[in-house]
Amino acid sequence: MGSTPAAGDRVIVVGGGIGGLATAIGLRSAGLRVVVLERAKAFGEIGAGIQLGPNGFNALKTLGVMDRTLRNAVYIDRLVMMDGVSGEQVAEIPLGAPFRERFGNPYAVIHRADLHSALLDRCRSDPDVELDADAEVDGFAQDGSQVEVRTRDGRRFTGAGLIGADGVRSRIREAIVGDGPLKISGHVCYRAVLPTADMPDALRLNAAVLWAGPRTHFIHYPLRDRKLFNIVATFHSSRDAAELLDQPGDRDELMAHFHHLPTLPRSILEKSEGWRRWVLGDRDPVADWTKDRVTLLGDAAHPTYQYFAQGACMALEDAVCLMQEVRAVSGDLPRAFQRYQDRRITRTARIVLSSRALGKYWYHAEGIERLVRNDMLRSRTAEDFYSGLDWIYGYGRTA
Repeated sequence: MGSTPAAGDRVIVVGGGIGGLATAIGLRSAGLRVVVLERAKAFGEIGAGIQLGPNGFNALKTLGVMDRTLRNAVYIDRLVMMDGVSGEQVAEIPLGAPFRERFGNPYAVIHRADLHSALLDRCRSDPDVELDADAEVDGFAQDGSQVEVRTRDGRRFTGAGLIGADGVRSRIREAIVGDGPLKISGHVCYRAVLPTADMPDALRLNAAVLWAGPRTHFIHYPLRDRKLFNIVATFHSSRDAAELLDQPGDRDELMAHFHHLPTLPRSILEKSEGWRRWVLGDRDPVADWTKDRVTLLGDAAHPTYQYFAQGACMALEDAVCLMQEVRAVSGDLPRAFQRYQDRRITRTARIVLSSRALGKYWYHAEGIERLVRNDMLRSRTAEDFYSGLDWIYGYGRTA
């Protein structure tokens, strides 16, 4: 099992995003010192809004940072699916008192930067969390007692363990799993924010609204005290053979895929500016992402499509689980890492595989499949939806 490190021993976290910072907070709670290595020039987040289901609240609460991180959250009233061809409402999931009672927490949307900055402030306030930006990892080596990490600028960091929270292009995963590049689906995602004043009056809803069309969908919901709306449009494209992250968007490309939309929702896409473009991918789930004193977390371990809006929540859950297992085995990191992996494998794999199916058969259905989807969803009650989501939102519920 390896030697048991003293409570003050240091753990290296590679990746300073939401998952990496949450992990640092959890490990500190378990009594370990932490160094977080971020390859960017400064700690920060790209992107705009994310959705936080009740399981995300559970994780933030367990980490002791819920109040700090949710100061700028917007608590929406419902989740809505609209038919992106006919403009008719297909389904609605109310998020009021019955939802909160069922799952123990509300549903919220928040700007990624607001969540990230709150976690970063917590880490900066702790003298036993070292934060190193501009620290791109070049490789690592481990023996029976420690791990040494090398950065491209020649620095070396040693610790009792290493956690790769370095995202979908994880260098740590490449070394311990070695399953090659992402599986590129041809799904392209455009992201932007729109001032609320530019939203059509009829669509200034306190809701996350999904317009599901043939091989396309787009979502809008309010952010930052409802002064902005987050806009995310996704479509199938054969143009890209390789992953591209955060590239400038091409309005003509985007609009060519949404010609089927009714006039009102299409006007949102026409007004939005500053589009950023991602080519999406995921990975086939693996049965082992741990090697002795090294393990993976978040997108480095189980990258998934966004269709369940669970990427950040899964990383937060991972951080909680890791914290709990380190505590449970008194800091024996190889044992804790294995126990953490064993607890997380099935749940995260289910999210990955179910997200693929959700995108194909529900969000992007076309032809007769679209009509069947609409018929099935229209017949569901709020309780039906709650029961179907219990495996996601009911996880980790605390009193």
